[in-house]
Amino acid sequence: MLKLGIVGVGQFGQNHARILKQSDNCELIGLYDKNKKRANEISQRIGAKSFPDYDSLVNEIDALVIVVTTISHYELAKRALKKGKHVFIEKPITSELWQAEELVKLAKEMNLRIQVGHIERFNSVIMEIEDKINDPIFVECHRIAPFTPRGSDVPVVLELMIHDIDLILTFVKSEVSDIRASGAGVMTKSIDIASARLEFENGAVANVTASRISMKRSRKLRFFQKDGYFSIDFQNKKVTHIKKSKNLYKVLPKILKGNYENIKTEDVVDIMEVDASNREKDALTIELESFISTIKAGINPIVDGEAGTRALKVALEIVNKINKK
Repeated sequence: MLKLGIVGVGQFGQNHARILKQSDNCELIGLYDKNKKRANEISQRIGAKSFPDYDSLVNEIDALVIVVTTISHYELAKRALKKGKHVFIEKPITSELWQAEELVKLAKEMNLRIQVGHIERFNSVIMEIEDKINDPIFVECHRIAPFTPRGSDVPVVLELMIHDIDLILTFVKSEVSDIRASGAGVMTKSIDIASARLEFENGAVANVTASRISMKRSRKLRFFQKDGYFSIDFQNKKVTHIKKSKNLYKVLPKILKGNYENIKTEDVVDIMEVDASNREKDALTIELESFISTIKAGINPIVDGEAGTRALKVALEIVNKINKK
């Protein structure tokens, strides 16, 4: 049985701990958090051992799940890798690009796995349609949320926008050729609202907006491709797929002549609604199970260190563009 440990059991990390404790595919050896009171509280709640320090936990496990503030990712992951442990690192992989590159290099040298917590890859709406997204030519993303202190240690680009950056880089099979960005800090000294335009070598374009100072919460993404487009609502787990109707050729001659009489919407487009809200497992459970299975199989994770590094590189370039203004 694969032995796992978790460092960081705050608001988000407690969910990782609960899922790992309930998993039949691994053994949760225990947890560590520098907040001793919090560590003891969670350990008692889920029935797991609380370790007095980081090293004593790492020494007893095969793989480590890291759910702490971004600035600590590099140090904790590096120490674990040097001890021969696989690591799951919540996004973003690190706060600096050189740190991510060093971790990826170290993992390769040690023949270890790094998975980065870009959880939207495991969202049921993405899993429903990922095989249907084909060479998008235009992408539009909006990810907004009310302000909370959690995650505010980094710019909103690294906290929220990076989810969509990862998805864009996954489905647009081309290198980024240009980035334009703007943003501002409102609630913090960092960037709280940001908008970026990514241009790719193949001509594709992506407009991305993220805010953590909104009055409401919304996570929507649209992929436009030659045969139609996908409108994805992450929050409600629904997808609308609109594509050219099979009957379009029948009415096209009339349309080209400017005659729209008796032409219905269904004559032009097919609209398919996909509801992915009824899946048994949530995205975090699927994500962690995927990490466990890749270690057992000795294969690369779906979101490996290289993927996390690519997303971080673009995110940091966006941050730099905004800061220069």
